[in-house]
Amino acid sequence: MSYAGDLTPQEAWTKLEQGAILVDVRTEGEWAHIGIPVTESANEKHNDPLFLPWTFAGGIPNPDFIARLTEQAPEDSGTELVFLCRSGQRSIAAATAATQAGFTSYNVLEGFEGEPDRHGERKVNGWKNRGLPTNLGSK
Repeated sequence: MSYAGDLTPQEAWTKLEQGAILVDVRTEGEWAHIGIPVTESANEKHNDPLFLPWTFAGGIPNPDFIARLTEQAPEDSGTELVFLCRSGQRSIAAATAATQAGFTSYNVLEGFEGEPDRHGERKVNGWKNRGLPTNLGSK
């Protein structure tokens, strides 16, 4: 593994309570139509999530991802970053790249929506289906 580790959504929440920052790497369309994680109640620092797409619509890579992350992430090198995508796959790539850039990075297993059920609906697991705070359908 080329990043600090994988976390369940609840373990990710615990990391946020300890001061980590969530980095949502989904697309703008996903944020607008599916919803976003809310982290303001996770800790006293009120570390707002960072919204930084790993890819753009159509799977086009974001060539400025690390540059934007470096601009937006806190200067404190001890701050851990927790990466979240739809299902926990893009966030692996993002956590790996961030680790290579010097950040302590974790991936959220199951992602925001989780895996699809037998009908193709994403109701099985993931951040929102595990009852963690969300703002559904807007950013």
